[in-house]
Amino acid sequence: MKIRAFVLAFCAFSFSGTSAQERYPSRPLRIVVPFAPGGSTDIFARLVAERLAAAIAQPVVVENRAGASGNIGADAVAKSAPDGHTLLMATTGVMAINNALFKGMAYDAAKDFGPVIFIASITNVLAVPDGLPAKNVAELVALAKKEPGKLTFASSGGGSSTHLSAELFKSMAGIDAAHIPFKGSGQALIDVVAGRVSMIFDNMPSALPHIKGGKLRALGVTGLKRSPALPEVPTISEAGVAGYDSLSWSGFAVPAGTPRDIVLRLNRETAAILSTADMKQKLAEQGADAVGGPPEAFAEHVRREREKWGRLVRERNIAVN
Repeated sequence: MKIRAFVLAFCAFSFSGTSAQERYPSRPLRIVVPFAPGGSTDIFARLVAERLAAAIAQPVVVENRAGASGNIGADAVAKSAPDGHTLLMATTGVMAINNALFKGMAYDAAKDFGPVIFIASITNVLAVPDGLPAKNVAELVALAKKEPGKLTFASSGGGSSTHLSAELFKSMAGIDAAHIPFKGSGQALIDVVAGRVSMIFDNMPSALPHIKGGKLRALGVTGLKRSPALPEVPTISEAGVAGYDSLSWSGFAVPAGTPRDIVLRLNRETAAILSTADMKQKLAEQGADAVGGPPEAFAEHVRREREKWGRLVRERNIAVN
């Protein structure tokens, strides 16, 4: 009787565990975008969320929790239950820059998150107002060296990829330019178009309409390959600053301690979405490349980026204005 009771209890336990796994997700998923609606990160999250909901037969809600260069939303996810129902739209800033840039951080990106999948990479574009007397990267560098400290650059906020892309350019080109931070690319672009700021390293989707409309002149893209959105514009590396490479990127991350099988399920479902021609086209329209790959590949990418940007922050003594 004791043996029979043990066997029955063991079977019940095993069945319960299997059922729990099969029930995931047991309620709607929440994807936290740590920025305001309308930006590239928000667009990518919503494109994936719509398709992920159909794949897992549960609603997937995108929640914007903006503030503090992404730190407010990221911290909320870090403190969420590690059960796979809350995901972070993890970006260059929150995963690779902010811990080096800000003091007294409430979360540690290296310890508090588990990378799930690399969703997309997006090039920034170096653009100047039409009235600036620099027709290419070489002329811009020469102008900056001729009048040190006179040029300015706009960013979507201190610590953003648009800020750090410019700092990397300054370091590698050996020039100086003053940082003018704004609360988002929209505001920054207004002043660059008007000629009140000399240049911007902006995400391709938000800068492209101004470039196509002739209000901004694109001098170079920040990746190591040209963008299909602006195939005639050289990379900054081929335009004279050899080796320059700065991409914005985003992916899914979950709170540390999320079960491995849940991470793999999320990876598998999202990878299938990213592999479709429709999704690749939608991302390409935003100037982005679908990436995918296993969790380990995204984790390694995040590690390399954290080292790269952390080193730049320390060496250049970059402070947030």
